[in-house]
Amino acid sequence: MLFFRKRAEMPAPDRILPGRPTPQPTAERHFVNGHPLKGPYPDGIETAVFGLGCFWGAERKFWQLGDGVFVTAVGYAAGTTPNPTYEEVCSGLTGHNEVVLVAYDPDVIPFSALLKTFWESHDPTQGMRQGNDVGTQYRSGLYLPDVGRRAEAEASRDAYAAALKARGYGPITTEIRDGGPFYFAEEYHQQYLAKNPGGYCGLGGTGVSCPIGVGVAAE
Repeated sequence: MLFFRKRAEMPAPDRILPGRPTPQPTAERHFVNGHPLKGPYPDGIETAVFGLGCFWGAERKFWQLGDGVFVTAVGYAAGTTPNPTYEEVCSGLTGHNEVVLVAYDPDVIPFSALLKTFWESHDPTQGMRQGNDVGTQYRSGLYLPDVGRRAEAEASRDAYAAALKARGYGPITTEIRDGGPFYFAEEYHQQYLAKNPGGYCGLGGTGVSCPIGVGVAAE
């Protein structure tokens, strides 16, 4: 029953699962475009990690952006347990979030376009949940090791918070920080909705447009 409890708070340090030294096996290539999932990525490619609910539907939102997105991959970030399994993450005892790694060419698709997709594809005011999906792994998060990108993300958050407030929504609960290591999820999770077009997707946006345009900096 451990792995079926829905936890809406981060685990205490003495309850964190120990994990393991070796990564979970995953796919070698992206199911949709055939690019190497783990790289190496071409020169000029940047990466960003997004948490916006169940990662099956979240990943599709980003690979559907097309040109400029070199590869997407689902995995786990912002937790403590090394090399966690999906079941361990769902237990709420690793601290991780279900996330999407996006490797993209900023000369083709600007970071602001990824931010706009992120904000408009989920409800960032719900805390440790998205709709009926409840748990720490469903929290809203942006994980960006570059200080400049974090500042841009924070500016977009503030702009979207104002738009949401005007429509009666509460404060944004999204965490914006360096998420630490990214652990690739198991192979069957990668590009799940391309392999299973009728599969579950619990994402639902607010219907409120994010006031940053494609190619326009979030200032």
